[in-house]
Amino acid sequence: MDRKEFFSKVLFGGTVLLVAPSLLSSCSKAATPGTLGNTVVDLNSSAFASLKTVGGFAYDGNVLIIRSSATNYTALSRICTHQGCTVNYNSATKRLVCPCHGATFSNTGSVISGPTNVALTVYTATVNGTNLNIS
Repeated sequence: MDRKEFFSKVLFGGTVLLVAPSLLSSCSKAATPGTLGNTVVDLNSSAFASLKTVGGFAYDGNVLIIRSSATNYTALSRICTHQGCTVNYNSATKRLVCPCHGATFSNTGSVISGPTNVALTVYTATVNGTNLNIS
């Protein structure tokens, strides 16, 4: 083996060693959303004005809040259960879509299409006066 061939094989082997772990783990395990704790949303706040109408939605950090009826709200994690990317809500289609790998979820958090088969975390949302308590 001459010098050129030796360095070529070392370079190729080094590249494989560096790249292989990221390729093998890129889509292998689901992300685990963290616990929310208790969050209080002031429904009179201008930041949540869209929640005054049924079908309106707002984000509070990694939580999506949807006004599902005159008296009920749905609170979902925005963390995709596939790889932990932040999903976005499309109110026209009533779906949450992950921009990283295309997972699609319903407005209740259930999986419509993968690559994940784990639903989004659904939080308890209760109204107390003008506050929405999410836990």
